[in-house]
Amino acid sequence: MKKTAVVLFNLGGPDSKESIRPFLFNFFMDKNIIPAPLPLRWFVATMIASRRAKREAGTSYSELGNKSPLLENSRAQAVLLEQTLNKLGGANFKTFVAMRYWHPMAAEIARDVQNWYPDQIILLPLYPQFSTTTTWSSLGAWEKAVREIDLRMPTASICCYPFNEGFIRASTDNIRKQYEQACADGHASPRILFSAHGLPESVIAGGDPYQWQCEQTAEKIVNELKHVLGIENPDWAICYQSRVGPKKWIGPSTENEIRRAAADKKPVIIYPHAFTQEHVETLVELDIEYREIAHEAGMPDYYRAATVSTHPEFINGLASLVRARLENSSVKHGAKTENDKMICPENFSRCCMRAQDFSFHATGTTGP
Repeated sequence: MKKTAVVLFNLGGPDSKESIRPFLFNFFMDKNIIPAPLPLRWFVATMIASRRAKREAGTSYSELGNKSPLLENSRAQAVLLEQTLNKLGGANFKTFVAMRYWHPMAAEIARDVQNWYPDQIILLPLYPQFSTTTTWSSLGAWEKAVREIDLRMPTASICCYPFNEGFIRASTDNIRKQYEQACADGHASPRILFSAHGLPESVIAGGDPYQWQCEQTAEKIVNELKHVLGIENPDWAICYQSRVGPKKWIGPSTENEIRRAAADKKPVIIYPHAFTQEHVETLVELDIEYREIAHEAGMPDYYRAATVSTHPEFINGLASLVRARLENSSVKHGAKTENDKMICPENFSRCCMRAQDFSFHATGTTGP
C-alpha cells in the first residue's frame, strides 16, 4: 500500500509572548509581503515587528493569552483529515502541518516527512483562495526546505479551492445558523458581510488573483444560501479587514461596511470566508474590535459565523481534494486546482497554474 504524506500549509502564529516579535519579523521579511531588497526589507521588518509587538499585535495576542491558537486548530483539522482519508482505504495517509512564519516551519516538517519516507507527497494549503502572499510563499518555503535536505519524492500541490463543494456547504451551514438566530431575534433581513484579509492594491495590480477568488467564493456561498434559506435576494456585501501600513488597500474595508450597515439600521452577520480556522483575526479583530465598532455606530445587532474549522463537510471537502489530485493525474511536480483546470481569468498573471516556479520566492528566513 502506497504511503502518502499530506502537508497542510498555514500562516503560523506566536506560541508565547516572547515569540510575538520574531514571528512578526519573519512575516515582514518575506519578499512576497514586502518586495524590497534584502537590506531594506530587514530594516523595515525589524522596525515594524518591534513596534507592532509592543502595540497592535501585542494587545491582540494578549486577549488570547499571548499565543495564537492557529497551530492547535490546524492540527485538529489535520487529524480529522488523516482519519477521513485512511477510512476510504487504498493508501496509507499521514498528515503534517507546516507553518510559514513560526514553528513548526517547512524545514522542520520536511525532515519529518523524509523520516516517514512516503511514496508521494501532496501539498495542501489551508487557504481556499490563492495569493502570492500566502500559498505561493508557502510553496516557495517548501521548495527551499526540500532542496536543502535533498528530499526527492513525487510531489503534487493543490493551489486553491475557492469553489470546493465541501467548503461551500460548510460555510453555508455556519452562516445559516447565525441567520436563523438573527431572524429568531426579530431581524427580518440581516446583512451578510463576507470579510476577507485585505491586500495592498499593488499586489492585485501585479496579477494576484486573490480578490477575484474571494469574490467568486462569496457568490457561490450566496447562491447556496438562496437555496438553503429559501430567500431570493439575500442582503450581502464583501469587504476586507486587517490593513497594515500606509499603502492603499483593496476595499471596501470591513470597518466601513459595518458603519454603512449601522447607518442603514441593519444587523450584520460577518463571515470570514478566506479563513478556515479561528485565530487572532477572527477571535479578536472580528469578535472584539469590530463588534465594538458596530456597537458604537448604533448597529441593531452583530453576529459572527464561525469558520469552517473541523466542520465535517469541510474535512470531507479537503479529503476529496487530495483524492482528486491523486486520481486526476500522476503525482508530479506542479500546482493544480482541485479539478486540474485553470479557473483564473487570463489577466491574472500570478495565477499559480500559470507560474509554477516557486524556487526563488522563499526568503530563507527561518526564525531564531
